[in-house]
Amino acid sequence: MKSNFYDFKAISLQNKEISMKTYKGKVVLIVNTASKCGFTPQYKGLEKLHRQYKDKGLIILGFPCNQFGHQEPNKQTMETCLLNYGVSFQMFDKIEVNGDKAHPLYKYLKNELKGCFGNAIKWNFTKFLIDRNGNPVKRFSSFVKPEKIEKEIEILL
Repeated sequence: MKSNFYDFKAISLQNKEISMKTYKGKVVLIVNTASKCGFTPQYKGLEKLHRQYKDKGLIILGFPCNQFGHQEPNKQTMETCLLNYGVSFQMFDKIEVNGDKAHPLYKYLKNELKGCFGNAIKWNFTKFLIDRNGNPVKRFSSFVKPEKIEKEIEILL
């Protein structure tokens, strides 16, 4: 298993491979997302954080996932949802976050920051906060709204 956040790569929604090294020196918030979820309105709060703090060094990375209630059915639904919420932060191609086929980045994050009941992701919109040195700092459940993370982000910025 890779031992540093910057060792990972992922495929963007535009089908380009992006290295996490791209985000060196930035504070990064990673979120597994879904377009048809009760937590989907969190896109609004995430976008607000993105716009408010991007010039101060915050990067938000969205990773769509269909593992929870099949709430990310297809790319068209996802793109419509992103457009409706005005999402302008970096989105990636759909991944799995649990199980044998989980994306290596998520295997790493879950190993570094365990949840309340083990390391599995419990639902969409689980969030991981990474500091400017690539260290996973804190994990937030789906129930924690983006605005509740703002103070922690400010401290890292």
